[in-house]
Amino acid sequence: MACYNVMSVLTNKRVENVNEMQRVLTESGCIIKTRLGIHDAGEDFCSNEGLIILHLVGSEKEIESLEQKLNEIPGIKAQNSRLCSD
Repeated sequence: MACYNVMSVLTNKRVENVNEMQRVLTESGCIIKTRLGIHDAGEDFCSNEGLIILHLVGSEKEIESLEQKLNEIPGIKAQNSRLCSD
């Protein structure tokens, strides 16, 4: 049975929180297998809202710690989902 940890990270203060959020993600870099960032951007515009999808490979304790640290940053909501095949 294969299991996958996929964390969604939503921010509504992307520009203000980028340094703190990046620091936390860098600290957990060894458990982040894939990272996908989505936000509206254009020639004259860069959205302050964004969504990051993380595929995580660490222990349950490491993943819970990352989720907690991200949720402590104002304007950020993180939620991990564990999906397993039958």
